[in-house]
Amino acid sequence: MTQRKPAILVARAIFPSVIERLREHFDVTSNDDDAIWSPDDLASRLQGKAGILTTGAERVGAELLAACPDLRIAANMAVGYNNFDLAAMTERGVQATNTPDVLTETTADFGFALMMATARRMAESEHYLRAGLWKRWRYDMFAGAEVHGSTLGILGMGRIGQGIARRGALGFGMKVIYHNRSRLDAATEVACGATYVSKAELLQQADHLVLVLPYSPSSHHAIGAAELAQMKPTATLTNIARGGIVDDAALAVALRERRIAAAGLDVFEGEPQLNPELLTVPNVVLTPHIASATLPTRQAMADLAADNLIAFLTTGRALTPLNTPTGR
Repeated sequence: MTQRKPAILVARAIFPSVIERLREHFDVTSNDDDAIWSPDDLASRLQGKAGILTTGAERVGAELLAACPDLRIAANMAVGYNNFDLAAMTERGVQATNTPDVLTETTADFGFALMMATARRMAESEHYLRAGLWKRWRYDMFAGAEVHGSTLGILGMGRIGQGIARRGALGFGMKVIYHNRSRLDAATEVACGATYVSKAELLQQADHLVLVLPYSPSSHHAIGAAELAQMKPTATLTNIARGGIVDDAALAVALRERRIAAAGLDVFEGEPQLNPELLTVPNVVLTPHIASATLPTRQAMADLAADNLIAFLTTGRALTPLNTPTGR
């Protein structure tokens, strides 16, 4: 008698090739229309499913877990996992996984590009040009900040932070300083050309501050009005980490009042909604959470999420686990 395949749910549209590979192992319900499901809809569709492939937007918390007793694994197609309640998942015996490493260099590329666009006022000057306002040259027209030789500050020095540090130190001759929950070993600091400083020193000394720390309750509003007040008025702030790390309302005020020079934001509180005040200030570059958005990288992320589902539901061992389930 043929053994029945485990059932899984793919919560958002992903590469068809990945869906086909999953179908070799599972009874797959896929969201080919890429509909945005409410929490109740998600719970309804997850009934009887052993696994779910999430994309970072679907919340897997105590309420969903209670409603879906058959769930054994949630595989996030993202390196961040603030959509997962790891404590609740561990207690319920549900494996959580993410997709580290495969997006490191692509995201570091984007973070550095966003920082440069912010420093050199690229979006602001493009809007000016598109509006037909460019009539003549002027010596100080959209004069921005230097990148080469300036001080790059990094808050959060994991894989992506280290990638940004290497780009700054080796490619642009920047002085790199960083603050992290724990200091890197000496060899890694040398490889990154980076010097550890306190958070206060980081805020006060950085010409360009880049945020790459994971979101958690302890990092909520890690950059708020008090922190922005410590930055140089000529400094820029770039956030490619997670929404909620920056107090967006306080940032909008600081930008409007030129307490800092500019900001580049790829993530926002409550995204895809964003603070409307950010749309009214000219000195900000806004992108819709696309730091990992190259086709090869997104394919690698989807493949790793699928590999985690396959490995765990066939062998009991995930490839990139975030927790050690204890509830089953």
